[in-house]
Parts: sequence; structure tokens; C-alpha cells
Amino acid sequence: MMGRENPPQPSLFYTGINLDKRVRSDHVLRKVARLVDFDFVYGEVKESYGYNGNVSVPPPMIVKLMLLLVLYNVRSERELMVTLPERLDWLWFLGLELDSEIPDHSVLSKARRRWGAELFRSFFERVVWQCVEGGLVDGKKLFCDSSLIAANAACNSVVDTQGLKRYLNPAYREFEARLEEREEREKTDDDRADPSNRQNVVNQQFTSTTDPDASVVRRGQGKPKLYYQTHRGIDGAYGVITATMIGPGDENEAHYLTDLICAHRQNSGSSAEVIVADSKYGTTANFLECYDRGIIAHMPVLKQTQDQQERRREIFPESLFVYDPQTDTYTCPAGQTLRRRKYWNQRKAFEYVTARGVCQQCSLRVQCTRSQTNGRTLKRHERQELLDNLRVQAQSPPSRRDIQVRRHFMERSFAYGTRFGLKRARWRGLWRVQIQDYLVAIVQNIQLLIAHAWPKPRAALAPLCQSPCGPWDVAFTSCSAKTI
Repeated sequence: MMGRENPPQPSLFYTGINLDKRVRSDHVLRKVARLVDFDFVYGEVKESYGYNGNVSVPPPMIVKLMLLLVLYNVRSERELMVTLPERLDWLWFLGLELDSEIPDHSVLSKARRRWGAELFRSFFERVVWQCVEGGLVDGKKLFCDSSLIAANAACNSVVDTQGLKRYLNPAYREFEARLEEREEREKTDDDRADPSNRQNVVNQQFTSTTDPDASVVRRGQGKPKLYYQTHRGIDGAYGVITATMIGPGDENEAHYLTDLICAHRQNSGSSAEVIVADSKYGTTANFLECYDRGIIAHMPVLKQTQDQQERRREIFPESLFVYDPQTDTYTCPAGQTLRRRKYWNQRKAFEYVTARGVCQQCSLRVQCTRSQTNGRTLKRHERQELLDNLRVQAQSPPSRRDIQVRRHFMERSFAYGTRFGLKRARWRGLWRVQIQDYLVAIVQNIQLLIAHAWPKPRAALAPLCQSPCGPWDVAFTSCSAKTI
């Protein structure tokens, strides 16, 4: 006889319900709970709360909610809160019960605004330090690269700050006032010494009314869009992200190499011996900076890449100009002599030119320069001999092997980050995107901890709680010594 489904009749009472028994033993959230102690948040944000008023949502729960938002790549915070009552594993992870009140989604945005990015930077550093204690960080070889992050703003929000149409919109005056306030705040900060680090001409004229911190960037042959840029430093042992930072999408990534080196040293307690990066980092300043720090630079030379581009444009590369150290002159392919004219203090280089009128009468002028009025000029750094040796070292077989490994190593890290929403900004504003970048890096490092590291008890970490950044309270839970 065929059975019939009876209408559901909910029980009046449920007894003996334990969420801990409803979550399987090998669940990823159990492993995260065993590895990380979120109670460190209390000490980090205690200055952000008063002593009276309404009782807030516990700060560790807020951090866990943001971690869930990234770990499961939930589309929005509203969807996170709507889905939360349906997920027993999330409720268990947050320490809630079936009938617990679910916080409002606005709690997360208010907490970010109150805490800023500093808390999440501290969280990221603590996870990196736990990777160090777990034996996942070697510290000797650092891979560096950058990737664009699409801003949470439409291209229709871009306005021409120098056009007349902006005055037709009454709301533009308020937006222009906010831009002026931001520029005044930025003037108080220390600007970078290199003038090439400034935003390009396009972003000096065009800006987004939705997200002014985002930059207009053309990627490949596509249309210009609004982007941020994430800069990462990854340790060569297991791929732990030891340094990460967010900058404008149009900013030259070569200027972040020194910051990544310093952040790697601060977060891991180890000084990198080898730096591996692509040709965009192979500038004169970066080669000399690495040498002054005692670091071997395995990077393609940017100048040689530019020479190859010039060769495709049928322009003589600088390698065809022969330097004579005795006379301090260059000889061009046509046999003419270029002599020192002046010193560029900012570039720390000397400029060499031919005599007046020589290049204009040369038969090889079309193959040597595109200038219609002046001749070919060369610049020689004051430490050019050392720079030449460093460039030769950058072409050694070990360097070429590291550069080949970097191509897959870094792309794999960025590709894995797309699972957690790395390529698309959830929020608007540079500091909010920095929070998202920290959360993605935290999740990726925790995944490496789960896959490779043995959990250590709190007692074992107690003697090692002196980080390279200063004394820490131990921020990690005690857990059993069995394999995760």
C-alpha cells in the first residue's frame, strides 16, 4: 500500500537539542574555532565603547560575522543576516542558539566605521604570526605582485571636474566640498618622494561621485573602469601572505616594494634574503634599495623591457651606446660623442648629449630618436657600475627560475582569493577596501593553517608571544595535538 505524506505538525516542545552535535567533527568552522581565539578583539576596541548606554553586540561576534561574510563569499550583509537563522553551523560558530536574536545588518557597518582598519590589520598580523609559529613561514624568499580590484561604483558616476556640466547638478557642490576636505587632509600627510607616484592626468580630471578614492584605469583593450589595487607579499615556503596593502588603481606598483619588504619583516620577524617580482618592480630605485638592505633582487630589468619595446619601434636601445669611463663619454651607433651636460638631483643621474646640431644632421636620426627638435639624450646613474652588476645578477639562472615560479605562485594566490571576493570591492572608500583585503588574506592564511599546521596549545605559545612588532597577549586558543 502506498504511503501518504502527512501535513507537518510542529512539536510544542524541543528538548535535548545541542547545536554542537549538529555540526560535524571535521567542519571547517570547528577548525577555525580551534585555531583562532577571537577574544583578543576586546582589548583592541575597548577605547571605542563607553561605560553606559545600550549593551552592544559582542565585538568577537562582529568579527566572526565579517569572517563568515568573506569565507562563504556572501553577496551582502543583509543576505548574511537573512541566511544566518537557516545555518546551524553558523549559529554554533557565533555561539548563538536556535531562538537567539539575530543582530541587524547595520551592526557590521557601524562597527567598521567605529573601529577603522587598525583592528583588522592587527588580526591579520596575529594570524601571520601563528603561521610563523606553525612552521609555515621561512622568511627568506618573498614574492611580490599586485592585482586590480573592481570598485563598487559604476562608470556613470565619473564626472569631469574641469567641465561645465558639473554646475548643472546642484548636488555637485556638496560633492566638491567633500573632495576639497579630503585634499586638505591629504596635504597634511607625507607625500612620496618620487613624483612619478602621483596619479595620472586622467584621475586628476575625472573622479567618481560614488567612490572618489577609486581610480579610472584602462585594463588591456577594454573600456576604462574604476579600480583599486592590492599589493601582496607572499612567503616562499607555503604561500603565506605576510604583507598586503591597498592603493589607488593607477598608482605604480614599483613604489610599494619597500613597504612590502618592511611589512614582511615586521609581521614575520624574518628579513627577506631574496625578492622575486616581475619587470614592473625592476626599477633603478628598487635594485639599489634591495642592495642597500642586503637583499638579492630576482626581477626582470624594467629598462631592458623598455629597450625591447623601443626595438619594436625601431629605436636604438641604450645598450648600443658605448660608455668610455676614461673620458666619461658615450659613443652612439653613428660614431658621435655624447658628453655630460648636467646632473639631475632627483634621479641622481647625469645627462649626456651630443653637440648642438649633430643629431639634426645625422642620417640615423630616424632610428635614434622621435624628437623633432632635440637630439638623443642618455642618463647615467651615479652608481651605474653597481647597477650594471645588479642587472647582470638579475639575469642569472636562479633568478630566471624564481621569476618563472613567481608567475604561477602569485597568480595562484590571487586566483584563490577570488573565491572570497577579492576581485570586487564590497564597500566604498580606500580604508574599507583595505579591511576587505585584510579579511581575504586572513581567510587564505587560515586555510593554510588548517591544511598544513598542527594546532599548538596555549601553553606552548606563551613563551613565544613576543612578536617583532612588540609584546602581544596570546591570541590563540588552546587545542588538542591531534591532526585537524
